[in-house]
Amino acid sequence: MRIGQNPAKAIESVRAAERVTAAVVVYIPALAGYYAQSLDVLKACLSSLRQNAGGPLDLLVFDNASCEDVRTYLNEEHVAGNIQYLVLSEHNVGKAGAWNFIFNAAPGEFIAYADADVRFLPGWLAPHLAALEAFPQAGMVTGLPLLTPPEFSTATVARAESELDVHVERGRFISWEDFWRHARSLGGDEPKARAFYEANEAVRLERNGAHYYVGAGHFQFVARKRVLQQVLPIPSTRPMGDVRQLDERINAAGFLRLSTPEWHVEHMGNVLPEGAAAQELVRPRRGLRGPLRRLVQWVYDRSFEWLYRK
Repeated sequence: MRIGQNPAKAIESVRAAERVTAAVVVYIPALAGYYAQSLDVLKACLSSLRQNAGGPLDLLVFDNASCEDVRTYLNEEHVAGNIQYLVLSEHNVGKAGAWNFIFNAAPGEFIAYADADVRFLPGWLAPHLAALEAFPQAGMVTGLPLLTPPEFSTATVARAESELDVHVERGRFISWEDFWRHARSLGGDEPKARAFYEANEAVRLERNGAHYYVGAGHFQFVARKRVLQQVLPIPSTRPMGDVRQLDERINAAGFLRLSTPEWHVEHMGNVLPEGAAAQELVRPRRGLRGPLRRLVQWVYDRSFEWLYRK
């Protein structure tokens, strides 16, 4: 039985989704040790994404079972209207599992994906969309100069070399400083990074005066939703496992993987870099009940400091 009419029937329109959906996956299980600054890093990520986009977008955040403090912050941002779509997963379904959800659920024509430790520089969105416009067959575009393993971009090179209006050249176009700036943020070993850099030349494409590098990163990219949906589902068996399959499947499907010659984003890692909007370090306020749990948390935090910090 129904009493009265649903008031929603009188509403004649709904808000249309933006053309671009920005999507971020978050996993911060605690605010100690490796994750001690992760909430501040997340805040820098989301605020820079919104403030520096330079164009309209919707923001979708998929939380992969983070701790209570992180979820409190995300809920507050959602209520404030800074996050349009907030998904709170009961369990960690893995990064690939979150992708399977996001790439199907995002309402936009384009998906601007980023891990929760990416900082966005002013005007970051337009250069990504320009690259997708210049190369309609592009599968994913990352917003910084990348030198990546060539086996993940064979289709990019093959297709570019078959196009009459695309000029392909190889050389030392990416400086060591640019390469190491990104590799270092991933916790890379400098001798190994140097060896990879010396062994691999960059491949640069030029079309109508615009230049892009061959190669992209699955930590951040902009892509057409219809392209991403063609490579789903991606198996998800571990929190950080199977993510290379995105690169492999985009390549196997014949789509281009590109990166921009200028820096429009940067990877922060688990520590705020110089120049980021530093905030007071957030320490756990809840969830550490009981003296034994506090002791274990303290030992973990101190052990991490001793092992990894100079």
